Amino acid sequence: MSISQDPVVIVKDVMISQSGKPILENVSFEIEKGEFVFLVGRTGSGKSSILKSLYADLEIDSGYIEVAQYEVKDIKRKYVPMLRRNIGIIFQDFQLLNDRTVAENLFFVMKATGWKDKLSMKARLTEVLMKVGLGSAAQKYPHQLSGGEQQRTVIARALINEPKILIADEPTGNLDPEVADDILELFNSINNSGTAILMATHNYDFLEKYPNNRVLKCYKGRLEDNE
Repeated sequence: MSISQDPVVIVKDVMISQSGKPILENVSFEIEKGEFVFLVGRTGSGKSSILKSLYADLEIDSGYIEVAQYEVKDIKRKYVPMLRRNIGIIFQDFQLLNDRTVAENLFFVMKATGWKDKLSMKARLTEVLMKVGLGSAAQKYPHQLSGGEQQRTVIARALINEPKILIADEPTGNLDPEVADDILELFNSINNSGTAILMATHNYDFLEKYPNNRVLKCYKGRLEDNE
């Protein structure tokens, strides 16, 4: 079977509004497979709106969006889970199930996305936890983890289905600078293994540490691309 070389994200002439007021207009960009892109801009400039539109959580007014070869605008609800299996979504506030262990949090996602074979599930659990440096944390509860460990758990959860792209909305916003740097290094390692990443961030130090990464900037209702 041949591997498609199409971009993992295609956005053309998109307009996004909230409460009838345009937030962003004429947004166009592509993200290639294996690319690492930062998304920056002031609070309220539209960063989260762009990310939500990519995984079909926010409807766009006009334009075209394709993610992992799924056309997102007007996507039928029954296809949204299939789209999201190809996307790893990472939030600033973790959104872990606090009454379940790390392993149970990940198994919950596996079951919800169609995993059935218990041996395969356990093997994948071990694999992703080792990848994010949490090999001994499977039986811990979120409250027993540091903030950095909780975010690593969220990243492991996002990697379960081997997504084509990770979409991260301020993933280090609640973390101390040193921990944030560790998480960024983890993202870089994941990217080096071939997964595309689109990361919204307020931390401009990241841009200095990875000057070769592409930067998209929300500014005055437009999206600027440094490519």
